[in-house]
Amino acid sequence: MAIDPICKTTVDEKTAFKSVYKNKDYYFCSENCKQKFDELDKSVIRVRRSLKDKERISFAKLRREIIEPGICTLCGACVASCEVLSVVNGKPALKGPCTACGVCYNQCPRTITTESNLIGSVRDVFTAKSLLSEVKGQDGGVVTSMLLYALEEGLIDSAIVTVKSDEEPWKPVPIVAQTREDILRGSGSIYVHSLTMESLMSAIKRGSRSIGFVGPSCNIDAVHKMQNSPYGLLHMFMRANILKLGLFCMDTFDYPGLKTFIEQKGFPLSSIREMKIRKGKFIIRSETEATFPLSELDHLRSGSCTVCTDLTAEKSDLSFGSVGSNEGYTTVLARTGLGLELFQDAADRGYIKMETLERQGLDRVLHQAKAKKVQMYMIKKRIETGKGL
Repeated sequence: MAIDPICKTTVDEKTAFKSVYKNKDYYFCSENCKQKFDELDKSVIRVRRSLKDKERISFAKLRREIIEPGICTLCGACVASCEVLSVVNGKPALKGPCTACGVCYNQCPRTITTESNLIGSVRDVFTAKSLLSEVKGQDGGVVTSMLLYALEEGLIDSAIVTVKSDEEPWKPVPIVAQTREDILRGSGSIYVHSLTMESLMSAIKRGSRSIGFVGPSCNIDAVHKMQNSPYGLLHMFMRANILKLGLFCMDTFDYPGLKTFIEQKGFPLSSIREMKIRKGKFIIRSETEATFPLSELDHLRSGSCTVCTDLTAEKSDLSFGSVGSNEGYTTVLARTGLGLELFQDAADRGYIKMETLERQGLDRVLHQAKAKKVQMYMIKKRIETGKGL
């Protein structure tokens, strides 16, 4: 005798309805109970069909990213979705050949598999560059051009940007920019934390009521919380509108350490014209160009970057970064209706040139965003090997 797994009644195996799932026989008292059980198989088939034309993902990827680092919750979602998986010695393991269908990977609660979970809410994606000859910004110079557009069209009365210190080369100094010249001074990236919130509050105290704010995800998050938390300083302050322009950010570094690193490589910090991170390389340009593996700067990373999982500044109106675009162009993620409208209007008025970002470019953004999301999973391993916190 057997137990019907749906209604829990006892059935005679010789006369009962039968289904085979994961190489095991199941028996049912009625066709109705059998159909309910078979729906699970149909769901697996549908998921496999939807994943068929996407990236092939084997169990090895799940093992490498989730099981081996100790992130597995042992919920059994992967095992329940695949007939060749089972739990062995307290861990999911293969007991047959893997077809790399990707179903197990997409059921795991610890994997990040959707675009919205990787880069947040996005209305449209572009690649763009500045059309203003005086803009010499990072990559396409689009952030600077957007601020100039907003200021000259009367949409903002000031902007919070970061410039380089006159006394200490490449040390960040946040300012309240109210002129074209101030905004142009803020062009380019500085890979050190900037205390932008003090400048934002200063601008509001001085009477600014429409402000463009530029910063990486940590700074954008601060503005968002100050606006939306019931205990935020700007939650009930309705006289200040803030346009949030977020910067893609993988890492920032300790200023004294970065200064020492560059000068030990034979480059006076005052001679550096540009710093850039691209494709896992740290690039500095002076009279010549030098490239170093980004891993050489791991020990200089800011502690907060170790636990940050937001590459693309998900709470901004517009996000900007080099990932996904060709050299000389900026990837732009339009997140809010206001951000999209302003970006399109800036293009219509000749401040920027924009095009739709090709799928392969967006895929590069998603890949980098995932690397940022899952870095938290490796903290335990870094601690164990003495390379971490």
